[in-house]
Amino acid sequence: MKKIIVIPGDGIGQEITASAVKVLKQVDAKFNIGLEYDYRDAGGTSYEKFGTPLTDEALDACKKADGVLFGAVGGKKWDSLPVNLRPERAIFGLRKGLGLFANLRPTKVYPELVNSSPLKPELVAGSDLLIVRELVGGIYFGKRCESEFVDGVEQAWDTEIYSVPEIERITKLAFETAKVRRGKVTSVDKANVLAASRLWRKVVVDVAKDFSDVELNHLYVDNAAMQLVLNPKQFDVIVTNNIFGDILSDEAAVIGGSIGLMPSASIGELTSLYEPIHGSAPDIAGKGIANPMGTILSAAMLLRYSLKLEDAARAIESAVEKTLADGWRTADIFTDGFKRVGTDEVTEIIYKNL
Repeated sequence: MKKIIVIPGDGIGQEITASAVKVLKQVDAKFNIGLEYDYRDAGGTSYEKFGTPLTDEALDACKKADGVLFGAVGGKKWDSLPVNLRPERAIFGLRKGLGLFANLRPTKVYPELVNSSPLKPELVAGSDLLIVRELVGGIYFGKRCESEFVDGVEQAWDTEIYSVPEIERITKLAFETAKVRRGKVTSVDKANVLAASRLWRKVVVDVAKDFSDVELNHLYVDNAAMQLVLNPKQFDVIVTNNIFGDILSDEAAVIGGSIGLMPSASIGELTSLYEPIHGSAPDIAGKGIANPMGTILSAAMLLRYSLKLEDAARAIESAVEKTLADGWRTADIFTDGFKRVGTDEVTEIIYKNL
């Protein structure tokens, strides 16, 4: 048996994870995988029950699992809590506790949705890129000061710091991933200004020597942001640090037409975590209109990266692609001329397409 921890989280997380589990059960039956599910709370839901966004028990259960399927956390009702108790702290706790050092965010423009992109169809048609983001280092985890006074003036600061092993680890993953894609890595940094970026570029160049069959190029982050909207088809695998990856991956996500379609994988030392990149959307929670495709495609990534079941992963992706090709659309991607469906209906269609 392969144990999957399911963390629905808050808001629409409850609905979209239920959809993903339904699809996984169908894939399990088709490929005889032997999946077992165990549910845990995190985020605001966990705070309401246990007074903390992530319990030690939930984290320990995740550590022992073969993969973690995560919904979404957060909501305005918890915004007034101290920083250490806010739902989003569950994400940082899982990253640290599971050693989730790399976030993989694919952006694929489906032919059926090329007109849904905010960019011109001729720019985005055929785009298929993957951002590999370092996840446990950099400015988000460096030393910081929330407030201090120097010569009577209040200031705050954060520290960007990276070590050679951290950069080597994420770079090797990017190159290994590129080898099974189209064989190109773009490293994004700010080496013309930042010392940490100059070390980043040096290490990336050194690692590249072991991957002679993979093409490497470098872009400064401001140029990379521009190139993503000018010519996204030029990219195969992008590797970058924590803060740049955070920004660029959200930019890339909308190229495909809807953030509701975008999955992600966070690769860890103990296990890996899979989640859609959108938030908990409490304003539409319980209305049955959330798009579950990002979570369903995240489940496909779980099969691919944690369980090494490429055929099963492709089966899910093909079922989603057929659903789109047949004209079914949730509210976020609906336009005139297509067939509008809710969360449960589109889940059932994907289920049947398997």
